[in-house]
Formats: sequence, C-alpha cells, structure tokens
Amino acid sequence: MTNPPASSSEALDRLRERYRIERERRVRPDGARQYLAADAEFGYYAADPYAGEVAEREPVRDRVDVAVVGGGFGGILAGARLRQQGVERVRLIEKGGDFGGTWYWNRYPGIHCDIESHVYLPMLDETGYVPEWKYAPGEEIRRHAVRIAEKSDLYADALFSTTVTSLTWDDTSEAWIVTTDRGDKVRATYVITATGVLSELKLPGIPGIENFKGHTFHTSRWDYAYTGGTPDGGLRGLADQRVGVVGTGATGIQVIPMLAEDAGHLYVFQRTPSTVDVRANRRTTVQDVGADRPGWAGERRDNFLRIVSGETVEEDLVADGWTASAGLLEKLLPSYRRHGDRDRAAFEAAYELADAARMNEIRARVEQVVTDPETAEKLKPWYRYACKRPTFSDLYLQAFNRGNVTLVDTADTHGIERMTERGVVVGGTEYPLDCLIFATGFSVGVSGITSGRLPVHGRGGTLLQEAWGKQGPRTLHGFTSNGFPNLIQLGGVQSASSVNYTHVADEHAVHAAALVAAAEAAGALIEPSAEAEDAWLAVLAEGAPDHEWFHAECTPGYYNAEGRGRPNGPTAYPHGAFAFHGLLKRWRETSMTEIFRPRTVTRHQAV
Repeated sequence: MTNPPASSSEALDRLRERYRIERERRVRPDGARQYLAADAEFGYYAADPYAGEVAEREPVRDRVDVAVVGGGFGGILAGARLRQQGVERVRLIEKGGDFGGTWYWNRYPGIHCDIESHVYLPMLDETGYVPEWKYAPGEEIRRHAVRIAEKSDLYADALFSTTVTSLTWDDTSEAWIVTTDRGDKVRATYVITATGVLSELKLPGIPGIENFKGHTFHTSRWDYAYTGGTPDGGLRGLADQRVGVVGTGATGIQVIPMLAEDAGHLYVFQRTPSTVDVRANRRTTVQDVGADRPGWAGERRDNFLRIVSGETVEEDLVADGWTASAGLLEKLLPSYRRHGDRDRAAFEAAYELADAARMNEIRARVEQVVTDPETAEKLKPWYRYACKRPTFSDLYLQAFNRGNVTLVDTADTHGIERMTERGVVVGGTEYPLDCLIFATGFSVGVSGITSGRLPVHGRGGTLLQEAWGKQGPRTLHGFTSNGFPNLIQLGGVQSASSVNYTHVADEHAVHAAALVAAAEAAGALIEPSAEAEDAWLAVLAEGAPDHEWFHAECTPGYYNAEGRGRPNGPTAYPHGAFAFHGLLKRWRETSMTEIFRPRTVTRHQAV
C-alpha cells in the first residue's frame, strides 16, 4: 500500500482512520493483565544465569550510614556521589550477582544502547573513559558500571545475590531497618531506593504456555548454554532449530537479526511493528566528540538533554535520530515548549503534519528495504511517532529478506492465541517450534515499592502505599515524603524523565547525596512537611499538559497502559528534565534546610 501524502486535509483524515483501524486490531480487553510476572510457577524465568552457584554466607547484622537498594546505574551513581560528599559506610544491596542493573541482566545477542554512548555512559569526565563506538555494546556499558563502582570503592560493603524484603523506620533509634531474603538485618541512617525503571521482567500470558515441551527463556536471562555463542553472535546451537521470538520492541529489533543469522528457521511473532529508523553506528575518535578538552562529556550530555526536552541550542552535538525527531517527542516527554490557548490549535495542526511526514518516511523505508511486499506491509507502523518508543537499526528490516525468516502477524488475534506441546497457534495455524524466546521486556516504571513487593513502613508503622492511598504519590520533587524520614526515592515519580535515563539518574544521585551531606552537617532528619508536598503537587498540576487524548488514540503499548490510556495529572514536572535539574540546583542553594527536622537521637546513641 502506498503511503498517503501528509499535506492535505483529506489525506490526514484517511491517515487518522487507518490509525484507528490498526489500533482496534490490537487492543485487548485484558490490557496490561495480558502479561505475567516472573514469580511463583514462572519464577524460574527470573533466575540469575550469570552468578553461578551463590556462596552461602552468614547474615549481616550491622550499621551503615546509607543503604542503597539497587545496583544498577541509579544505585551506583548514588554511591559514587555519596563518596564524593565524604560518606563512608555506603552499602549497595543488589539481587544480581554484580553491579550493572539492566546491563547485568540483558546480555542477549546484538545488545547495544539506543542512546549515543558519549551521553549515555555517566561520569566519563570523572573516569577519563571515552567510548569507541557511537552506540556502545552492552558489555562495554556493563564494564563501565563496574568501573564506576570500583573507582568509588562500592564493592567493599556491597551485598550481591540479595533481595531487600522490607524497609522499616525505627523511631527509637531514628534509623531504617533493612531486611533481606538472606536473613540480613542492617540498620541505616538513610535509605536510597534506586531500583530503576526496568527491573521487573514480564512474560506474555499465553494460554497453554506451561504445556510447551520445547525450550523457552526471556531475553534478559539469555541461555547461551542452549544457543551457544556470545552477545556478538555465533549461535551455533540453533543451526538446526525452529526458533520463535515474541516481541518486536527495542529488544526484538536487536536480537532478531542475530537469530536470523544462525537459526535453522526463525518465526517472528509480531503484534505491533516498531518504527525502525537508521542507526548508522560507527567508530568514533576523541576528536569526533571533543573528548580532548575538559568537561566535554557534561557539555555533550546537557546539549542532548536540552534538545530532547524541547529547548533551543546553537549546535546539535549528537546529531542522530533522537535529536532530529525531538520535536515529535512533545507528547511523550514533559516539554519546555508551552503554548497558550490561542495558538494551541495551530501548533497541533503543524505537529500532526510533521508527525505524518516523519511516519511516512519510516514506512517508505520499510518498502525500500524489505523485498516481499506482503511482509513489508506487515512491518509498517500505523500510529503517531510518540505512541511507542522509536527504534533504530541497520539490520532488522534486512533480516526479513532472508529465506529462513517468517513474519507472523498476530494483530487480528490480539496476539498469540495459545501454545501447544509442539508450538504456537496463531489464526488457527500451529507453528511447530523447538525454542521460543520472550523478548517482551520489563514492566516499565514498576518496582518493588510501587508493586507492593517491597513494603516500606514509616513513622508509626505506616505503610507507604497506604499513606499515598488512592490519590497517588505525595512527595517533594519526587524524592522525599512526609512520615518517611531519611528515605530518598530515585525514579520518575513526580520528578522528570528523559529518553536518556542515566543522565536523569545521575542528577537524582547528585541531589540525594547533597541531601544526605547537608543533613549530616546539620545533625538533622530529612522529612518534608505535608504542606511542602501540597505545594509541589500544585506545581505539577498547574503546568500538567493535556496529552490524555493523544495517548487514548495510540496503538496499545506500555506508554498508554496497553490501550487503557494515560490520564493527565500531577505525575511529572511539566517543563522538561533540563529545567527540573536547574530547579533542584536552585532549591539546594536556597531552600534545602526547610525540610530538615531536629534529631532526637545522636548518632553515637543510635549505634
């Protein structure tokens, strides 16, 4: 089907109708409930394949200055910034066997970051490291996480292969009691939660999934013992195998070309195609990125963040697919751009035209690359650009030109119908498989705290989830809450987010470390008043953009709760991440002590 022009009113009407039809093909009545958590009978999917046999150890019973929950970049950066503030006893507790977070777990073939490595990898100025590729492979990123941890001496008190099971504030000692699944009971003056946005893997709730007799695993727990090879390829164990993949998002885009190279036959089960733009990965030099002068990484990182936050810059230093399409991210990320009622309609009209033109280019690329017209049509994304996270690849579309690759469109059956002992059923047709791989990602934004799996009890034993109640989170800046002293939460709740997670995580870590250092100097507890929370909620509500209508029209995905929508509300700072970071810095300089409360127990008494 030829892509319609984006210029005329009639063409836009046709495009809107096509988007509506394609959305309805994919909406499921069960919404996000179509996915299963990797626990109970499916808990083996979440087992750690990299740690080896976990050594027995005695439970830890001691006192630390700060306990950090999570050993991904959020936790590592919190630890590093605390070290810079002179904090001595910092204990990171991580369920994986080492530092790295999502980069510890995700080691699937073809894994790279989709954000330029020179802005994604944090603390490049501090470590002196310069990535060799514009988009770094996963192992390079994982090693950089370890590099920061080693440089900051975070291994000394770390606990690995350990899951925090509860956080309880003790009024008597004015400290947090941290318990774990290995019998540990650690007292901490401060707790920082840094469990990230990609920590809870999800599985498709396919009827009969437990009946399949072949091999299965999730991409975040890649089974190299079965496939052979490494993240660079060479999956010789699949040479005579019929392999299926469920999921064509950011992970599927990277792993499918690698599987296509080595599998006997590959079946790609696709509900919704991703937008796939040019990646153009290449080696870079120190001169290419300006790494021959001090402060280059921070400057480049800020430049990228300002562009994707909707701000104007003199020069685009990164110059890639993200920055080229930054104007179309306005419905996805809180933006610096604001429009009065008078010119909002004009903006939306221009925005829709630009969106249609960009999506037409992406669909045209599918036609140019994929030789079979029927397959090409199935790979075209029919939705607005910001409905799903964009992807980039120079290998994915090309993989469908191979004779051993079959695309199975599951839109009309709202996904795979069922599984049998032999394989997968779609549209009444059974596809026999030897192996089925779930590239279904993670429950984005879901952590142990938000899901209730990690209970947090504050003053008087109050449960955090109950304190927030039906009205939702109550915080100051997204970090601290009344009734939960010295608890600092890092994440995207009521703060600001960006496509470059590590930049946001680092700014959050700087803020958390500054709070701890200032509270220590003042001999105080960190706890905002209810009035401070109310004032912050008012700031969020006053500028909250009206994007609910946009996401209601989007194809189902995790951005709109699988078609259920994305309600307006005070969920994030409305003026973009770059502006939010500036606000935090000014607040630290002028108002930070307003949330300090006197301690009633000295540190000596509390030990």
